[in-house]
Amino acid sequence: MLGILLIYFIGKRFYDLSEGYNQNKWLYAILSVVIYYASGMIMLILVAILDLFFFSWGFDWESSFGINLLALPIGLLTVWGFYTLLENRWKKSVVVVKDEINDIGKKLEE
Repeated sequence: MLGILLIYFIGKRFYDLSEGYNQNKWLYAILSVVIYYASGMIMLILVAILDLFFFSWGFDWESSFGINLLALPIGLLTVWGFYTLLENRWKKSVVVVKDEINDIGKKLEE
C-alpha cells in the first residue's frame, strides 16, 4: 500500500511540473515512475554483482523487505535528480508571452 502511495506522489509531482511548463503531462508522470523502478533495479544488480564476486557481504537476497529498503533511497535520489534537471531545463526555455492587446492604440513612447 505504501508503494502505491509513493508511485502516486512521484507521478503527481511530475504531472504538475510538466503542466506548469506546457509539456506532455502523462509522459513525464509515467517516465518518473519508470525511472524510479529502473534506478532501484540497476542499483540492486550492481550490489548483487559486488556481493557475489568481490566482497561477500552476505546479504539475504531472498528477503524482499531488505531489498526494498535498499532500493528506496537510490530510486528517490534519482527521481529528485531527474526532477531538478527537467525543472532547470524548462526554466531556461520558457518564452514569456507579452499581452499586447492592451497596447493597441497607444503611442510607442508609452
